[in-house]
Amino acid sequence: MSTLVEDDPAKHRFEILVDDALAGFTAYLPRGEVLVFTHTEVDPRFQNMGVGAALIRGTLDQLRERGTTVVPRCPFMAAFIDRHPEYADLVTPEP
Repeated sequence: MSTLVEDDPAKHRFEILVDDALAGFTAYLPRGEVLVFTHTEVDPRFQNMGVGAALIRGTLDQLRERGTTVVPRCPFMAAFIDRHPEYADLVTPEP
């Protein structure tokens, strides 16, 4: 199973492709250098396979490289960051 996480700025979301099929996304609202994440969704065919975690990890890794911070309003992303404190430094108060 190959995965690819990529930003789709026109749709304001990061998407994860699994074997070239859209498997899920995490949506955001841009606020300058901050992205407010509002919702994460994984296609039912890909649930319970670690796709959601791979999506959030890939998203946060890319944002770290860009120097972008996040507001994890989405409960899934917030829970992921709570379980993986190495990403806590990317969290900022809502602008």
